[in-house]
Amino acid sequence: MYKEQLAAFFWKYEAFQWDPDEGFLLASGKKSPYYVDCRALLAHPDARWLVATLACAAIHHLSFEAVGGLEMGAIPLATAISDYAFATQPSRIYRTFFVRKQAKDHGLGKRIEGAVNANDRVLVVDDVLTSGGSILQALRAVEEAKLHASHAMVIVDRQEQDGKHTVEAEGVSLISLLTLDDLKSARPALPDS
Repeated sequence: MYKEQLAAFFWKYEAFQWDPDEGFLLASGKKSPYYVDCRALLAHPDARWLVATLACAAIHHLSFEAVGGLEMGAIPLATAISDYAFATQPSRIYRTFFVRKQAKDHGLGKRIEGAVNANDRVLVVDDVLTSGGSILQALRAVEEAKLHASHAMVIVDRQEQDGKHTVEAEGVSLISLLTLDDLKSARPALPDS
């Protein structure tokens, strides 16, 4: 039930666009008839709560100390998961972090910001999976920081460009809360004219 409700929220909050004629240019440089905007979705507290509910149910059996991923998409997702896990019973504490796309050229020059320590087990998250490039960037930074990730999670697997295979080829299991098919299936009925 929660999964269907989350898919419906994508339509309600206009976070899923479908344009078979013009399509949308993706970060990978390729075009797709679908645009998934988790930033628009996660701007709503009811959607964040539902995402965190589904995420925590999917990861309850995993053992890790921190959750995070590549800026920007991972920040609200990691925060929602951490806050929800802390607020529910039994309470779990997952610290958060994020990976900068580029290390800062001032201050401490860190690439990973947040509350992580060497040898922590971490869950890498991202909002949408297409090619897997963002997750791979985060996984490389995590490895360089001597953190360990055995799992990654996304809100939506677009089921395009073989992203799941690319991530899992790195020895990391991928969890997705929804797929592109789930979003298409949740399309509201058009009103009779």
